[in-house]
Amino acid sequence: MGEKIGFIGLGNMGLPMAQSLLSEGNEVYGVDLNKDAEAALLRSGGVIGLSINNIIKQVNFIFTSLPSMKAVEEIYLGEEGLITKAREGIVLIDTSTVAPSLNQKLAEEAKKKSIHFLAAPVSGGVIGAENRTLTIMVGGPKQAFEQSQPLLNILGENIFHVNERIESGTAVKLINNLLIGFYTAGVSEALNLAEKSNINLAQLFEMLNVSYGQSRIYERNYKSFIANEDYRPGFTLQLLNKDLGFALDLAKEHELQLPVSELLLNIYKNAENEGYGSQDMAVLYEKVKNDQTKNAKETGMKE
Repeated sequence: MGEKIGFIGLGNMGLPMAQSLLSEGNEVYGVDLNKDAEAALLRSGGVIGLSINNIIKQVNFIFTSLPSMKAVEEIYLGEEGLITKAREGIVLIDTSTVAPSLNQKLAEEAKKKSIHFLAAPVSGGVIGAENRTLTIMVGGPKQAFEQSQPLLNILGENIFHVNERIESGTAVKLINNLLIGFYTAGVSEALNLAEKSNINLAQLFEMLNVSYGQSRIYERNYKSFIANEDYRPGFTLQLLNKDLGFALDLAKEHELQLPVSELLLNIYKNAENEGYGSQDMAVLYEKVKNDQTKNAKETGMKE
C-alpha cells in the first residue's frame, strides 16, 4: 500500500511529478487553479475536488510546485495555508525555486507547529519531470529527508541532501541556474558568430559536441529549440531571469561582488522587457540575432 500524498501546483513540472507518484501505487490528492490540469490528474487516477484543509486531514506528505514567491507564501502561510492548518508530524516539501529568505521564513513557522518542512528545488526541466530523471537538491532536517526519500526517488534519479540548513538546496539550485544563464548566453552569441562566419550550425554542433565547447545546455537549446525555430517554453526566459536575480541577491547577502553575473542579469532583464520573457530561454539566440540586424540597419542609416 502506497502513501497518501497531497500535490499542490499541477503545472508543467507539478503534473508529471504527481503522475509519477501515482504510477507507483500512491494515492495523490491534487490542487491547481487550472481545472484542465486537475482533470488530467483525475484521468491518471488522482483525486481532485478537495480543499487544502481537507487534503491535510488525509495525507502524510504534501508537495508543492508553484510559479512564484507570492504563490508559495500564500499557500503556506495564508489563512487557509498549509502551515496554518497542518497537523503535527506532516511533511511539507516545496519543490519551487524561491529566495532563500522565504525558505527560512517557512521553516521557522513550520518548526513552531512541529511540522516537518523541506526546501527541495529541482533541476531537469519538464523532460526530467516526465522521465523521472530530475536532480533534487534538498535542504532541511535529515530525519524528514530520510522519511521522504522513497518518494523523492520516484521523482528523480539524483537526490541530494545538501545539509540541514533549509536554504542549502536552494543555494545549489541558484548556482546551477546562474551557470545555465551563462551557458545560454554563450550559446546564443557563439551560434550567431558561427552564422556570420558561414558555418553550418548542425555541422558545428557535431564538432563542438565532441570538443570542450560541449555542454548539456548547448545540446538542449540548439537541438530542441534553435534548430527547430520553436521557442515554446520548457523553461521560460522570465523564470531564468527571476532565478538569476535570486542568485545575485544571495551574493549580496554574503557581501560578494559578481560583476560578470550582474552584466548577465541585465542582459536577461532587457530581453524580458523587450517581450521575450514568455518564450523558452533559448530564445536569447533570436534576441542576439535581432539586435545585430537592428545595429546594422542603424549603422547603415548613419553612413
